[in-house]
Amino acid sequence: MRNLLFEWPGIIYDGRPKRRTAPVLTSPYSLNIPIWQSATHASGLDKDQFRLSLAPKFLLFVSWKVDSMSARVSLREIPSKNIFRKNDVFVLFGELFGRGYANGLVEEARKNGMTILGITVGRRDENNLLRPLTEEELAVAESNLGGRIINIPMMAGFDLDAPPGEPTPTDLLANMTLKSWQTDTLNWEHIEKCRTAGIKRFRDSLDQVMQSLDGMIPDGSNVFFAHTMAGGIPKVKVFLAIANRIYKGQGDRFMSSRALLNSDLGKLILMNFDEVTANTFQYLIEGSARLRTRLEGSGGQARYTAYGYHGTEILIGETYQWQTYTNYTQGYAKMRLERVAETAWDSGIKATVYNCPEIRTNSSDIFVGVELSLFPLLRALNQENGGDWTEAQWKACRDLLQEGATLEELLGKIDHYNASETMQKFRNFEAWPMDNSLELADLMIGTSDSITQMHKDRKALVTDHLSALVLEGTGPLMFYETSAPAGPVIWLNHDIIAKQLVALHCK
Repeated sequence: MRNLLFEWPGIIYDGRPKRRTAPVLTSPYSLNIPIWQSATHASGLDKDQFRLSLAPKFLLFVSWKVDSMSARVSLREIPSKNIFRKNDVFVLFGELFGRGYANGLVEEARKNGMTILGITVGRRDENNLLRPLTEEELAVAESNLGGRIINIPMMAGFDLDAPPGEPTPTDLLANMTLKSWQTDTLNWEHIEKCRTAGIKRFRDSLDQVMQSLDGMIPDGSNVFFAHTMAGGIPKVKVFLAIANRIYKGQGDRFMSSRALLNSDLGKLILMNFDEVTANTFQYLIEGSARLRTRLEGSGGQARYTAYGYHGTEILIGETYQWQTYTNYTQGYAKMRLERVAETAWDSGIKATVYNCPEIRTNSSDIFVGVELSLFPLLRALNQENGGDWTEAQWKACRDLLQEGATLEELLGKIDHYNASETMQKFRNFEAWPMDNSLELADLMIGTSDSITQMHKDRKALVTDHLSALVLEGTGPLMFYETSAPAGPVIWLNHDIIAKQLVALHCK
């Protein structure tokens, strides 16, 4: 069992943070440190599980709340250990569409000479039935991956599943309108049948995938499973209109995220988020048990990673502070994903969720304002003494702005935004994910629009450049940390991203 490090002023203790109110234990230095317990651990840690550590690599930030605490295990130093060697196997449990976080892991696996394998989510035919890729589609997908893809459809979620001859959840949503959706109800007994059908379809396909992998991965190999599945919004017209008001609406067009979550539509979406984002990670871990046992019995090891989001520490003023985009509706599923990793970890399985920073992607564009936390990365690069390379990043960002607009002016807007009383209210880690508010929407969306207008081209933004830097830094951090992960949930904040980038380009 791998311990994590608690930071207290001047003293670092090993311990196991878990989620739940726990008894207070007294350290040898008479500091009262409450330790979380999980639902499956009825007893607290004994004093022998504490020890003094002089050179912490991971700092556990503590915030008090009566007799419990909230904890974030953040990577603070660049990892260097690597168990993966030539001809070990990297399995991408998801499919690459465009450029995103997963590309960084694939690139590191390739640099280390690993055999790269992947899966496909499949495609839907004209009747919405799931099918494998055609030869042409498979060739494109394998070219994107740079490896072989097992052509068995692995579409996650149950929004298009149902018992034979019965309507899918998406069919049931089709009759909802902007006037009726908040009062429309769903037949939850039928929804559960659809969910069961979707799970069975997915797990049956997973069994076939694992049989194929078993014949492709030699004894003694190390295997890196990288889970990338996320999302789960049903494709119905009414949701697009609702999302535009929740995530983009200001003034009279604002809509509370709570209105969605309280509706049957919102409850169904949360269920499907859980299935796609979190439960598939559990199915992967369980479905690969036989393969994992064989490899470990022959001298190999297995590692599992998944992409989380639970806010990020960025430079606010002179210090790194945790902040988040609000409302992050998928946050409930991301916390479930964390619990899946924690449960696996307790069973001796090295499964780690990496909570990554906000970036701008095609899929995130609906969340106006999510990109605002990227700008302080420029100052983080300055703090890491990146020299000429850092100055080149500042210049590249300056060159994207209109004549007369300055990067200093832009960062001033971000300073004002982060210092506002409104934003301070939403830097509440314990309450995450919080509902949105009209006050927040007006400030966040207004700031986003104001900054976008400073650019020469709305399709070439400073946040595009900064997002690419975050992606570049995250890949090697995740890859090398996974050899000896510190725990089941690790935050990658702007400080370690900046350190990694400077190390890549300046040293």
